[in-house]
Amino acid sequence: MSKSSSSISSKGLARRFRFFARVVGFGVGLGLLAGTALRIGKIDKSEKRILAGSGFNLGKLFGIKADSEIQLIPNKNINFKLRVGAFKPRNELKPLSLRWANSAAQYSDLLASAYMLILDDGTYAKLNPTLPLPAASSIKMPILLVALQLVEQGKIKWNELLELTNDVVAGGAGWMALKPLGTVFPVHDVATEMIRVSDNTATNLLIKRVGGNKFINERFNSLGLKSTRINNWLPDLGGTNITTSIDLALALALVDTNKVLGTRARDLFREVMSTSISNRLLPGGLLKGLGVTEEEPDKNLLIRGFRVYNKTGDIGIAYADAGLIQLPDGRRAVAAFIVKGPFNDPRSTELIRNLVAAMIPSLID
Repeated sequence: MSKSSSSISSKGLARRFRFFARVVGFGVGLGLLAGTALRIGKIDKSEKRILAGSGFNLGKLFGIKADSEIQLIPNKNINFKLRVGAFKPRNELKPLSLRWANSAAQYSDLLASAYMLILDDGTYAKLNPTLPLPAASSIKMPILLVALQLVEQGKIKWNELLELTNDVVAGGAGWMALKPLGTVFPVHDVATEMIRVSDNTATNLLIKRVGGNKFINERFNSLGLKSTRINNWLPDLGGTNITTSIDLALALALVDTNKVLGTRARDLFREVMSTSISNRLLPGGLLKGLGVTEEEPDKNLLIRGFRVYNKTGDIGIAYADAGLIQLPDGRRAVAAFIVKGPFNDPRSTELIRNLVAAMIPSLID
């Protein structure tokens, strides 16, 4: 075979190969196009709305009719986001308020105060909600709120170091009092231990750094916590630091609805509150209302769709618990309970759990 005929033969093969490649490519493309057309033919109305709102003229391409049912129309029956609630009591749950009154009447020598508000719809229940009673350690929750306001304003740094001094060392709950004088702790550690294990020394450290009792009381007043006051260092076994159940509920609501803290500071508040290890009153009462007798209240509530951010109080003559409750359907409620009675009387904590348990039908209705 001559050189020229060999060259012609090679060119012919090359042309045939290119033709074959085009045929294969066209076949693959046609197959994909046909598959897409079949897929479009099977889409439901909701998908048609989405496709109709895209940048392609799908009607011309695949023969879909441009009728009203394929327009990009939002479904008005879908609630696309959970509403942010507010502290706006609207409708009293009178049956619950009555159950609370009847429960408290069984303990005539105990003073009880309770308040609950579902933030999403304004339904609430009350039992002596404005009665000032010893706050015990529940007052640490609004102290945390004030501290985070100052952090957000740049007046305190979240990692600022606070020195342990003799004037703030306190007995009772906590471990910071056991450290040598001069030990330093970052603010975030102090604030967390104040809530996590209710450390009294940590609380006094934070009160001192924030500006003292007078400054904090002024802040409480500006927040609308009209009956909440710090009169003495913690642990305040005499019960001179006072609050009301409605004040405690309001403090929680102000944070959760972004009325007093920005998003980051609000998240810090929730993170710190989530560390609390005391869960026998409010969380325990919720489980009781659900008819569950298992241990580990927090875990068992999570399984059932509840999440509780709470802070308790216990000085023997008074017990308290206040918390933000995230409900299984995504709504949120705030609730607070205080009972004053004989020293270390188990009926005080029993009454709080009973009051909490009575809320369940209203929370999951």
